[in-house]
Amino acid sequence: MDISKSQPKFLKFSELIIFENDNLIVINKPPLVSSLDDREGGSMNILRLAKRYYEDAQICHRLDRETSGVMLIAKNPETYRLVSMEFEHRRVDKKYHALIEGVHKFDNLKVDLPILNQGNKNVNIDRVNGKNAITYFNSIRYFNHFTLVECKPITGRMHQIRIHLATQRASIVGDDLYKGKPVYLSQLKRGYSLGKGQEELPIMRRFALHARSVSFTIEGSLFEFEAPYPKDFSTLIKQLEKFDS
Repeated sequence: MDISKSQPKFLKFSELIIFENDNLIVINKPPLVSSLDDREGGSMNILRLAKRYYEDAQICHRLDRETSGVMLIAKNPETYRLVSMEFEHRRVDKKYHALIEGVHKFDNLKVDLPILNQGNKNVNIDRVNGKNAITYFNSIRYFNHFTLVECKPITGRMHQIRIHLATQRASIVGDDLYKGKPVYLSQLKRGYSLGKGQEELPIMRRFALHARSVSFTIEGSLFEFEAPYPKDFSTLIKQLEKFDS
């Protein structure tokens, strides 16, 4: 296992919760934790943690293992059905924040490129056989060599935001699958040096994508949730503010 991308050693589910009522739990999913059981079935995941906390818990949607942010968990079958319908009919307003390589001025840029999921995380743009996939991008903050971007996926294809950004030559920082490179402090800070025999690690040991907010309506009630950045995302932003602005 790549130790730089190993999951957190200890997770307390109750500390992840940002909202809870009789029907719904909303968490700020930490990075490097799978949403559901992986094929090996051995590692901890959000579904298992949720069921320990509340036996009937059911996850309403997935996030990639490395992605942090807002995640919805139903406490009963009816809520799961209602929320799932909102996702299915594309009535859930989802916004992600991504840190991308280079300076890109995206002003409601629409990327409409079909995605073909061939299984085993093998995802490609395929205009003939792919499924419809649409994402809107807006730049929200500029650094000297990077851009913080708001991503609004209309559809929900696997790796959609990641591959759509890659088509714009704007790969997400640290997303090696789509040619995104990690950021090292030595790149940003003049005169930075390591001690003898030390190996420099990236500032952020995963790709820089965070599910920032979700809003939807069920049975006439509007729900809006926002998740603060986790520590690694915040640290990277602070280092860019300090050394790349």
